[in-house]
Amino acid sequence: MDYVMELDGLSKSYGGKKVVDSFSLKMEKGHVYGLIGPNGAGKTTVMKMMAGLTGADCGSMRFFGSEDLDGMRDRISFIIEQPYMDLNMTARQNMEYVRLLRGIPDRKRIDELLTFVGLADTGKKIAKEFSLGMRQRLGLAMAMLPGPEIMVLDEPINGLDPEGIIDVRNMLKELVNERGVTLLISSHILKELSELCTDYAIIRNGKLIEELSHEELLQRTNTRLALQTDDVARTATILEDQLNIHDYKITHENEIHVYEKLDDLKRISKAVTEGGLIITRFNLEGESLEEYYIGKVGGNHE
Repeated sequence: MDYVMELDGLSKSYGGKKVVDSFSLKMEKGHVYGLIGPNGAGKTTVMKMMAGLTGADCGSMRFFGSEDLDGMRDRISFIIEQPYMDLNMTARQNMEYVRLLRGIPDRKRIDELLTFVGLADTGKKIAKEFSLGMRQRLGLAMAMLPGPEIMVLDEPINGLDPEGIIDVRNMLKELVNERGVTLLISSHILKELSELCTDYAIIRNGKLIEELSHEELLQRTNTRLALQTDDVARTATILEDQLNIHDYKITHENEIHVYEKLDDLKRISKAVTEGGLIITRFNLEGESLEEYYIGKVGGNHE
């Protein structure tokens, strides 16, 4: 299997305290990895080592199969701790600075990306006058300008209001689905990660304690679709004959609990409604990512 990023046995100590301890992770192209852990778990330090902002005491890294890390970092964008920008410059001026710094010839990308992140109409307003959400979106636009194949984002939705979180989530989904970008994201908003990530890496005291895919998370948390319609028998027939779903059970309340293909809820909903049935309940139930995470790392969480 080809990996776009491989971290192998990374360790880092500060003042005699080991903050990252033999951390290893392999990332596949086009996947979205959620790096999860309590405050002080080592998430940001891992990202700083990846970016070359701090050196590893031991361990190795490979980007795109190469050990030429400096050369390969040109294909990666990082936002660590907070987006870097000149607060006395406008959005366009900040973008132009990055364009010249990275040697990007196409100035049209600035207009395209400012429109993409919803900042095309900010005009002469300087970044100092931006809201936190606007600065986060400008940071994303600046990170996207070089056309990276991998983006490493440290708390990209920190401090955003619910509407801002949805906007950033949709932008990141488009980057993955339409542009094939691979993402590594740390966040303490675990519900949001569960709606975005394909894979999770749980870190505690600098150590990777578990790595699992979204499908494995669903299996381990016994997540199910609670489905109720106006005709349970016909619904069961549609599940089996049209969707090839057999792992389900019907409760005494004539509710169907579906345990497979939970990553394709739109197809299930469409098949049931096109079968002429009225859906009265359609909810995912079970242990959440946050509950699963707390069970792994204990109660002291972000």
